[in-house]
Amino acid sequence: MTRDEVVQFMQERQKHWLARDGDGLASQHALNGTTHSPMFGKLAGREAIAHSYHRLFEAFPDFSLNPDDVIIDGVRIAQPFSATATHVGEFMGLPGTKHRTHIQGVLLMDMADGFIQHERRIYDFTMLLMQVGVLKGKPGY
Repeated sequence: MTRDEVVQFMQERQKHWLARDGDGLASQHALNGTTHSPMFGKLAGREAIAHSYHRLFEAFPDFSLNPDDVIIDGVRIAQPFSATATHVGEFMGLPGTKHRTHIQGVLLMDMADGFIQHERRIYDFTMLLMQVGVLKGKPGY
């Protein structure tokens, strides 16, 4: 993919994030693509990846991904982001708490044939667990 194609791909991706469109987001993954996620573990195949997006939006229906500038290195993409959401649905066995969350992270993607072949989602999962009440602790330690 050219740099311009990657930029266009990521702009389309952001439209899916804004619409909280799990199927649209999953459609950008290769049929046999893989994803590693702190929240969902290792996922294989577009169907499993789509399911993870749907589960995310069920637990956090107002999930908002705010991307920073994309870093492009050939077929590798890094998308730093911050995200905010309210915990409304079941998450990690915990019913919705209405707690507001804020995380920062980066999505690392390897592209092939115009699709995400592999994605690694890296974010402060411990802070997310603390914000929804799964873990107790004092930030800054």
